[in-house]
Amino acid sequence: MVNLNFSNLRGDITGGLTAGIVALPLALALGVASGLGPIAGLYGAIAVGFFAALFGGTPSQISGPTGPMVVVLAGLFASLSGDAALIFTAVMLAGLMQIAFGFLGVGQYIRLVPYPVISGFMSGIGAIIIILQLGRLLGHEPPGGTIGALSYLPTALADINFATLALGLGTLVIAYKWPPSLGKYVPGALAALIIGTLVSLALSVPVLGAIPTGLPSLHLPVFDQSKALLILEAAFILAVLGAIDSLLTSLVADNMTRTRHDSNKELIGQGIGNTFAGLIGGIAGAGATMRTVVNIRSGGKYNLSGMIHALVLLAIVLGLSPLAAQIPHAVLAGILVKVGLDIIDWSYLKRAHKGPRWDFALMLTVLGLTVFVDLITAVGVGVVFAALAYVKQIAQLQIEELKKIPEALNDPEENALLEKLKDKVSIFSFGGPLSFGAAADVGHHVREQVKPGSKVTILDFSRVPTMDVSAAMAVETVTSDALAAGRKLVICGANVDVNKVLESINAHHPEIVAFETLHEALVYAEKQVAGTDSANPRFQAATQS
Repeated sequence: MVNLNFSNLRGDITGGLTAGIVALPLALALGVASGLGPIAGLYGAIAVGFFAALFGGTPSQISGPTGPMVVVLAGLFASLSGDAALIFTAVMLAGLMQIAFGFLGVGQYIRLVPYPVISGFMSGIGAIIIILQLGRLLGHEPPGGTIGALSYLPTALADINFATLALGLGTLVIAYKWPPSLGKYVPGALAALIIGTLVSLALSVPVLGAIPTGLPSLHLPVFDQSKALLILEAAFILAVLGAIDSLLTSLVADNMTRTRHDSNKELIGQGIGNTFAGLIGGIAGAGATMRTVVNIRSGGKYNLSGMIHALVLLAIVLGLSPLAAQIPHAVLAGILVKVGLDIIDWSYLKRAHKGPRWDFALMLTVLGLTVFVDLITAVGVGVVFAALAYVKQIAQLQIEELKKIPEALNDPEENALLEKLKDKVSIFSFGGPLSFGAAADVGHHVREQVKPGSKVTILDFSRVPTMDVSAAMAVETVTSDALAAGRKLVICGANVDVNKVLESINAHHPEIVAFETLHEALVYAEKQVAGTDSANPRFQAATQS
């Protein structure tokens, strides 16, 4: 559903105009970096910027080409030998996948990606952007890919074009050191673009050359069976990466505006934008953090600002392309190096040594895989490693709780029963969710900690909200050990869900008895020790509850 809010019209116009001006050099630079040319960057910024704003779930967000998306597109460009039709097909497929993500509610799961993983692949992307521009700063056009660019670097260093290098470094310095007071009127990136281009008129350096003008033509999707798997893989990476990039930017916007975005609606909006981008020959885009911040600080509040930003770029395409043709490659390389440096998570790197070493190691692993392997492998490995580390931590806490055999209980009646039974009863209390992480050690620790000569083993599940099948299988092992040693096994405190799992796994052990409370379990144990009770209330209390 489209909602246009005109209550902040002046602020949205100002924010949109400012964001459009800031987006111009970035769209041109990212278009060149993708291999598809500056006009593809502009078309992508127009399509994604307009439709993501119109249909998205983050009102103040500005969308367009971003560094992470361009890295994927540059790799795809190299793999497909510059076949633009197939690349634009991948962009359209990525958009359709994002729309599907939105309708399936995938947005809530993307938020679960751990911060070290996000930090690692974002920093890796920043490093890739910088590496790919080093050759252009030296006056050369390096081969595609990170490895190719690094391998070519010694050749470029042996034949430096000092005019190009000076121009690129000068552009970088201007972009970084542009006074904030002037930045209110002319953004630093735009100032660097203009000054660098004017200076280049006195130099002999490579420039963009002719840029198409006018409205874009349609690029209908094409199918090539031999390249189908490559296209699908790239589309999926673009969809996932764009979703993560956009929703991270949405969180930044939420923090600045004190609002809450609709993640699934945002994915649908981004998907529509990328679908149209591929259709008109534009590169894929996502929520752009810097442009969003500029928009909000300039007064932009609602989706009208994002649409105005796109219309500003459209006006430039229709009327100012001849001027853009004079922009040197070195100037855009300098701007892109700043983009890469801004993407690197310096704030985390500065503080990483103070935090857990495992998190820092995970971040560096993801960073390395991003730079030297590929993005999907980096994120996949990072998420798996982070999940395993978390499960291990939780499992360790569960086992530590299990080791604590209570010598006294808080309830006076329960404590009196425990004192009376002394070494005849062993109580094991589980804390928190029981998962497969702790399952392997549960049986071992119960065998190790059970009191010699005890006749009853009580497993207290009163603090366990949920458990999986692996944990239930571990309980079965404990049951078998207890029965083999001639001990009764008693379960208490299990809620309905936990009890269902226990029953499903331990159905062939009728000897297990269960009670709602620890007090009932101790009373039963007292009778068993005294030999006065032979009843078997197997799972009765839990089932009835």
